[in-house]
Amino acid sequence: MKFPVLFPVVAALSFAALTCHAEVNVVEKVAEDIYFHDGEVRPSGHCNNGWVVFEDYVLVIDANFPSGARVIIPKIEAITDKPVRFAFDTHHHGDHAYGNQVWLEKGATPVAHEGALAEMKKYETGLFGDKPGRWEEAAKNRKDLQSSKLKAPTLLYRNELIFDDGKHRVELLHFGTAHTHGDGWAWLPKEKILFTGDACVNGPYNFTGDGNIGEWIETLEAVKKLGAQIVCPGHGPRGGPEMLENQQSYFKALVAEVKKFSGQSAKDIEAAVPTIMATLKKNEPIAHYAGNFIPAQIEKAWIEQGGEAWPKPEIPGKK
Repeated sequence: MKFPVLFPVVAALSFAALTCHAEVNVVEKVAEDIYFHDGEVRPSGHCNNGWVVFEDYVLVIDANFPSGARVIIPKIEAITDKPVRFAFDTHHHGDHAYGNQVWLEKGATPVAHEGALAEMKKYETGLFGDKPGRWEEAAKNRKDLQSSKLKAPTLLYRNELIFDDGKHRVELLHFGTAHTHGDGWAWLPKEKILFTGDACVNGPYNFTGDGNIGEWIETLEAVKKLGAQIVCPGHGPRGGPEMLENQQSYFKALVAEVKKFSGQSAKDIEAAVPTIMATLKKNEPIAHYAGNFIPAQIEKAWIEQGGEAWPKPEIPGKK
């Protein structure tokens, strides 16, 4: 199954929202001055957001789409009159970074790991004078993009960037490749709260096209050592430390199933997708990760293990 190049923008819309106790589009107070907002995946394509109210300003976690940013701005303003000064893009995908202009217009600076900017240059190429990229493709169907501009993060970090006003401390970290090559994590050591972006999700939202599954497993192992007690994912409801464990276990199980087909053909593994999916769904702690993305996840794991890309179906009338 081949997902279109604009997946980070629209592919998640094909999934029903994960059934959970948390309410979508409702602000949750996670701790004093720390908030989580479960974004509306269907039909809006919005990611989750977080924000921390410091003494003099607000730090927003993930810029979202422009429409998603406009959903949470009045919710932030209902809580505090302090200005939003920084918007942290956990990675370059559209539902996490395309809203940067909205935050700039509110006086905020977009922040990201330097790898997120590199990925933006690679995939959102229209911004940098090259051929049109994902932004232009997504704008064909999204009115919020048609009335906006793609703005890149301008405050970058390599290893860590720290915000600390004496009361709250937020460490923006990078542990290596996972969902993308530029994944950033927002860690609050005093409260032991972790905002993960899409490097950890809670539902069938794992897009593997811009990352590396093997390295993702290793990155999650490093992240687990932080000792987070509350995990706020990029999509789906927040949870506890088991979320990092389950996300990692899902990929380990996926890789193990694919490895069983070592020495066979790409056609054989492609035909086995329903069987592999059924096997993963029998494992209750990780079953909710298995969804419409699983063919692409299996192909990705297969290629990482040295297999060939799957044959692509011919498009009628196209040579």
